[in-house]
Amino acid sequence: MEEETLTPSSHTGYTNVYQLMSWKKYKEALIETEKLLRDDPHSPDPYALYAQICVLMGDYEKAQHWVDESLKRDPEHHLGWYVRVSLFYETGNEAAFHQAVREALRIDPYEAHYYYLQANQLNKKGKFKEAKEQIGIALELEPENPQYLSILSYTEALLGNDAVSRETEREALRYGAEEPIVLMYLAWSAARRGDYKLHETYMQSAVRLNPDEKQYQDEYLESLQNQYILYRICLWPNKIFRKMKPWQIFVMWAVCWLLFKPLVFAFIILHLIAHWSTKAIVHVKIFGWRRRRT
Repeated sequence: MEEETLTPSSHTGYTNVYQLMSWKKYKEALIETEKLLRDDPHSPDPYALYAQICVLMGDYEKAQHWVDESLKRDPEHHLGWYVRVSLFYETGNEAAFHQAVREALRIDPYEAHYYYLQANQLNKKGKFKEAKEQIGIALELEPENPQYLSILSYTEALLGNDAVSRETEREALRYGAEEPIVLMYLAWSAARRGDYKLHETYMQSAVRLNPDEKQYQDEYLESLQNQYILYRICLWPNKIFRKMKPWQIFVMWAVCWLLFKPLVFAFIILHLIAHWSTKAIVHVKIFGWRRRRT
């Protein structure tokens, strides 16, 4: 989640907190924020900031409490609503997220991050055209944001617009070649286009930049599976599916199930064997025969 800058920026206490947050020293940031709470218990700012840090730490129950305290003091507090939207997004509370983001956009229609989060949600539901519209609005507000450019590249790849996806990829790298989350989206984009070597390269760079992030580790290990021919063969139908509409995919599977049921079973079994065997090989190559430490 991106940090929003609070407007008494001259307040040294807030500057210190944001510096600690940028270093991911969240416990120290909480201690500094508690000082701000004691100094000004009537202001919504430190409550919203405390909630934001709790979200970054994954302590969503505390985040809910503190963001409620912030919005009690100012029902239209910008950071308070920013944190509330992010909280519901991170916890997967879709109904609450949509309700919160509508209210947040009423209060602050120029916050690009809201459109970015909505684009992510729409992509997860397979609504790629709607996602493209939302990320387009985000880029109108922040045209050089590499994170937004990278998700646009991914969305274009999901839509089958490979040339546009590559063009947007270059723009994202121009502004954010050293940002792990940008590289992860571009890795997904490359994988959707069938460029598995580039997928691996991007994830390797993301892990190098942030080696402690489990998601980047998992995505990198998955990218290594693509070097095996058997695994790529099993992924080949995805190239066909991505060019088809949902109803066409359903009809094709229904026909295959009725006419070629043994072949469908064989394909599913082959896919499972390819997935788990290559996953095991990659694990042994990276970690040896020992269990991976989490």
